[in-house]
Amino acid sequence: MKRYLLVVILLVVNSVGGLAQAYKMHTVFIFSFTRYIQWPDNYNGGDFEILVLGDSPIVDELKSMAQVKKVGDRNIKVTRINAPSEIRKCNILYIPASKSAEIADVLGKVMAQSILVVTEEPGLGAKGSNVNFITKDGKLAFELNQSAALKQGLKISNELSRLAILI
Repeated sequence: MKRYLLVVILLVVNSVGGLAQAYKMHTVFIFSFTRYIQWPDNYNGGDFEILVLGDSPIVDELKSMAQVKKVGDRNIKVTRINAPSEIRKCNILYIPASKSAEIADVLGKVMAQSILVVTEEPGLGAKGSNVNFITKDGKLAFELNQSAALKQGLKISNELSRLAILI
């Protein structure tokens, strides 16, 4: 059933165009990832927090999603931060393309933490991002760096791995 749901999401994503729609679909993916990734126990209390580095249209999309969705019984909290120095314990850190140049600083800051790092710039999956959104054959897809995720204590389900482009 979970695999079927993710396949349906992928089909919907592939049928929708435009930048605004792309960020809506990024948000759908991100919410779906919460079902296929397991964080360590000490990351499972309180609000499910998503940090976004810098300005991005995804902030509004994520906040809209957070008003109507939960991760299990946890509320979703979305916070925009300005610099890697502001990164703190959270569940997901989203780095938009406009902040891709800061990937080394970001990864240095989160290396010992169980934070899912999500990016949207070609090549960042190979540089250590856990999930990297790309366009493949004109369609939204995602790369998955399982090695980086495992080093950060994140467990990725086989269903998610099968749908990803593995790095």
